Amino acid sequence: MNQTNRPALDPADDGLPTVREILTIPAVAQGLPEVLSGGDALDAHVRWAHVSDSAGVARLLNGGELLLTTGSGWPTDPAELTSFIAGLVDAGLAGLVLELGVHYRYVPAVVESAAREHGLALVALHREVKFVALTEAVHGRIISEQTAALRARDEVRERFTALALRGSPPDFIVEQLAQTLGAAVVLENLAHEVVAAEVPLAAEGELFTGWEVRSRRAHRQHEQQRRGLGVAPDEWLIVPVEARGIRWGHLIALPGPAHPAGRTSVLEQGAIALALGRLADGAVDEWVRLGRQRLVDGLLDGRFAGLAAASSRVEAAGLPIDGARLFGVVVTGAPVAPEAADAAARGLGGRAIAGGIRDGAFAVPATLMLLSLPASRAFDDATARRFARALVAVDSAVLDRIVLSVGSEADGLNALLGSAQEAIDLARGPARATRGPVVQRSDDRPLMRLVTSLRDDHRLLEHGERMLEPLIDYDLARRGDLLDVLGAVLAHPGNRTAAASASHLSRSVFYQRLGLIGDLLGTDLDDGETLTALHLALLVRRSVVR
Repeated sequence: MNQTNRPALDPADDGLPTVREILTIPAVAQGLPEVLSGGDALDAHVRWAHVSDSAGVARLLNGGELLLTTGSGWPTDPAELTSFIAGLVDAGLAGLVLELGVHYRYVPAVVESAAREHGLALVALHREVKFVALTEAVHGRIISEQTAALRARDEVRERFTALALRGSPPDFIVEQLAQTLGAAVVLENLAHEVVAAEVPLAAEGELFTGWEVRSRRAHRQHEQQRRGLGVAPDEWLIVPVEARGIRWGHLIALPGPAHPAGRTSVLEQGAIALALGRLADGAVDEWVRLGRQRLVDGLLDGRFAGLAAASSRVEAAGLPIDGARLFGVVVTGAPVAPEAADAAARGLGGRAIAGGIRDGAFAVPATLMLLSLPASRAFDDATARRFARALVAVDSAVLDRIVLSVGSEADGLNALLGSAQEAIDLARGPARATRGPVVQRSDDRPLMRLVTSLRDDHRLLEHGERMLEPLIDYDLARRGDLLDVLGAVLAHPGNRTAAASASHLSRSVFYQRLGLIGDLLGTDLDDGETLTALHLALLVRRSVVR
């Protein structure tokens, strides 16, 4: 079947019934309809029903009509009949219904073959019907569905206008779109990177694998479809997010059930809400911040179905995984914007996804970054300091306060998440007292790496609780600082003066706290094995307490 170039109505957005649906109307079914040319042609949407036997009816059509005829005025020459059908197709006819018995006893073979060649729905009625009753029924169906579509559009418009007025974040708008359409929805930027997505976890792997390539191909074919030259792959629905001549990205809806308001209309309302949000944000790219924060949170919380699917989702967001050198990095001491993190990574030839850390243990700004570098790029201390300088290029005054906690080098997403947890655990501890940017690595803290790798082992958790329970109870009951003092002691073994300074206590008060800790624990704080056990217990607690 050849594709026709006739102007196509939006397939779902005008509340119009299809030829297939009209054939089920009782008034039509009474004529004993027989589909002679069907398939996809029956999914053409019908804008109106027109009755005519004229051979020149094509010039009276506007497109989208269902033509009811007895064929009495049709040409008799086969070549002219073929040209007549081609003219109807060029005029945008949705379907042709020929009543047999009055003029034709059977449908001419040239009419049937021409309809199939041009992809035109052709239906023969074997019983006489009143065309006035048939058109009345068809028009009633059309008007009823259009009225329902108008009501549905009003409801959708009100819903997404309210979201825009409330300043709802983009990921929530995408979530609402997916719920409204009953289909997966993706928001991507102009670089075809996924900013936000509401996709079933089981479908993420298949959808996001090679996302950029698939998206670019879909956009090209979608444009061809708009011009009547082709069909978009997988029937993706693509709508731009733009306002005032500025385009920020696109919304993509995957195949799903029909919506009474029209799937395109629903997606367009979501695009309007997103565009209004971008205008309200001004120069601040909230898409990047919120989208990547949600991605980072989901990864750390384990909200993914499998590593392969999660890796595809991360790569779709712009972070290379396969064949890259991966690091979890935590930056403390100064806030870092997601776009600044990615710009600094690009300066090293890589990419970064950044998000804040939901952790009450950090009294200073803390940003977690998933860093991906080319295999040929080393991330030594000199490179890490250059990376830190790029993060705060616009505010060099905070450079001295920055601490980079770097997890071990990783290969693959699972190892990257472990590296990120190492960086978080490392950042919770005290950094050495030098001017920044300070670079500290989990590779230099083997005990901490061990705790991170065994963080969910019940025996390790039990050890931490058993060793520290008296101090935890004391601090909780009195808002005390004994755990902090113990941490300072363990961070400065053999140097109580430095430990007191790190605790921000006078030496006399520090020694009082130290004596209390020894009494509560019933242990000798000068014993090496005891200090090692306490150090392990404290690392366990820091790794699990949020």
